[in-house]
Amino acid sequence: MFYFFQKKKFLVDSLENFIDIHNHILPGIDDGAKTVEESIELIKGFSDIGVKKFIATPHIMHNYYPNDHDTIHAAHGKVLNKLLSEGMKDISLNVAAEHMIDANFEPLLEKDSVMPINKNYLLVEMSYLQPSINFKDAIQKIAEHSFFPILAHPERYVYLHNNFSKYKKYKKQGILFQMNLLSLSDYYGKDVQKMAVRLMNEGLIDFVASDVHNLQQLAMLQNMKITDKWLAQLLPLIENTSINFD
Repeated sequence: MFYFFQKKKFLVDSLENFIDIHNHILPGIDDGAKTVEESIELIKGFSDIGVKKFIATPHIMHNYYPNDHDTIHAAHGKVLNKLLSEGMKDISLNVAAEHMIDANFEPLLEKDSVMPINKNYLLVEMSYLQPSINFKDAIQKIAEHSFFPILAHPERYVYLHNNFSKYKKYKKQGILFQMNLLSLSDYYGKDVQKMAVRLMNEGLIDFVASDVHNLQQLAMLQNMKITDKWLAQLLPLIENTSINFD
């Protein structure tokens, strides 16, 4: 029998012991989980596919999600207490943040109020509508503060799609790229999927993560299939993520 379509495999079969470095599973402080119960449901859903280590990264976004150490650690504490009461001792849950590069970002950086991943990496993002005006200066100041900048989901900034050289320029500036796993499906749209594949093909992606906000997205991830070719490119990125953030 001849097969005209490439065989696909469930992505989750390759996520055993994966460390998820970007997600919104802390409750009630951004557009992610709304309640502690939802946080636990998300964690249980991930645990079912072998993912038991998390670095929660709620948004710090001026005028929208003005989170800080206190709000993030308070939400973190609620989830830790619930995990303990549920007897889920095999779950590792640490915290950092996803920082919007906006007018408030550099003051936070100067006041040492940012929340890095594993002390060394700073997860940052831009608006989906337009690039941050102060992006270049912000990246320079991140380096001056001895952090490595990780740009969250570069494949989702549609305004960069027709200017691919910008991605390579960012890489030369020392910016690391974190791709969302769901971007390899058509969840965010075909254009995002194509750019995710291109960035991966060109070796520009450093890390991957779920960026899961809710149970619907988790269900999409649990049922997601990808081709053997994409999986072969993805596996080293999964491994690299887990090695760097274990």
